[in-house]
Amino acid sequence: MTRSRLRDLGITLGRWPTGINNAITDVPAVLVGHTTLIFDEPRIARTGVTAIIPRRGDIWHDNAPAAYHTFNGCGEMTGLSWIEESGVLSSPIGITNTHQVGLVHDTLGMWAQEHGYSSQFTLPVAAETYDGWLNDADAHHVTKEHVYAAIANAKDGTVEEGCVGGGTGMICHDFKGGIGTSSRVVENKGGRWTVGVLVQANHGDRDLFRVNGVPVGREINREVVPIPGEERRTPGVGSIIVIVATDAPLIPPQCKRLAQRATVGLARVGSVGHNGSGDIFLAFATGNHIPEHGTDLIDLKMLPHYQMNELFEGVADATEEAILNAVCAAETMTGYQGHTVYALPLDQLQDVMKKYRH
Repeated sequence: MTRSRLRDLGITLGRWPTGINNAITDVPAVLVGHTTLIFDEPRIARTGVTAIIPRRGDIWHDNAPAAYHTFNGCGEMTGLSWIEESGVLSSPIGITNTHQVGLVHDTLGMWAQEHGYSSQFTLPVAAETYDGWLNDADAHHVTKEHVYAAIANAKDGTVEEGCVGGGTGMICHDFKGGIGTSSRVVENKGGRWTVGVLVQANHGDRDLFRVNGVPVGREINREVVPIPGEERRTPGVGSIIVIVATDAPLIPPQCKRLAQRATVGLARVGSVGHNGSGDIFLAFATGNHIPEHGTDLIDLKMLPHYQMNELFEGVADATEEAILNAVCAAETMTGYQGHTVYALPLDQLQDVMKKYRH
C-alpha cells in the first residue's frame, strides 16, 4: 500500500480543523527544508538535517517569544539557556542526528555571519535524536553544505514527511519513524489562531503504541511485524523533538505552557518518557515582534490566560497527529550492518481501527 498521511486513511483526531497544509508551515512565514542522505558508499548513510525557519529567515533580527519543556532529558537541544534567560527565539532551528548536533549548531552560526544576520555572537538552536541503528553515525555524514542546502530548500506549503531530513534513520514505537507535522486552527474570544507542530519521532515501545486510543501496537505486534533488533537494541532508547509554532500573540511564560502540552499528544500515542529518551519540546509565537537590537520600548500583546485552553488543545492534537503522520509516511528501510526497520502496514492499521469501531 502506498504510504499516506493519517487523515488520508480516514482517521481524524480532535475537534478543531487543520490548516490548509496540515503542517507547521500553516503558521505564516514559517518555512521547512530538508537534506536527506541515503547512500551505501564509502560508508552507509541513512541520515540528514531538517531546518525550520521562522519569519522567512528574519528571526535573527526579529526575535519571537519562546520557551521549552523537557519531558525526559536524555537528549540535546542547544541554545536553551539563552531562551530561558531572554524568553526569545533568535535563530532558525536545525534537527539532525545525535553525533552531529554540534556541526549543525556551528553551521547555523556560520550561515548567519555570512548572510549579515550576526553582528556579534550567535546561539543557534540545534536538536538531535539518535539514528545509529540504521545509520553509520560515526561516519559523520552531515556537512556544512548539507545544512546550507536544507536552509536553501526551506519553503512554505506542504512538508515532506517520514524518511527525510533529520528523520531519515529514525524509529518510532518499533516501526519506521522520522519527520511528521500537523496543524490546528482554533478560535476563541481573542481571535482565530493557527498552531503548527513538527516532530522528529524516534521514540516509544511497540506494546504501548496507540492510534486515536486504539492499542494498535498490541494488535500489530512483534509476531505480525518484527521489532528491529529486539535481542540487541536497548529497550526504551529513543527520543523525540517537538517544535511548536503559533501566530497567536503570546509572551514567554505562555510559550512555556504550550510546550508543556506537547506531552499530552505524546502520551496519547503511547509514550511514557523512557529513561533513555530525549523528549525536548520548543514553542515559539510569532504574534509579537522583538527586535534583536531594539533601543525603544516594545509594545507586547498577550492573550488572557483563560483564552489559552483552545491553544493547549490544538498543540495536543497536532502533536499526536504529527507523530502518527511520521509513522504513516515512513517506509521500510535497511541500513547499517544490514539492520531493517519495517514500516507500519497501513492496510492492517485500517483493519485494526475498523475492528475497534464495532
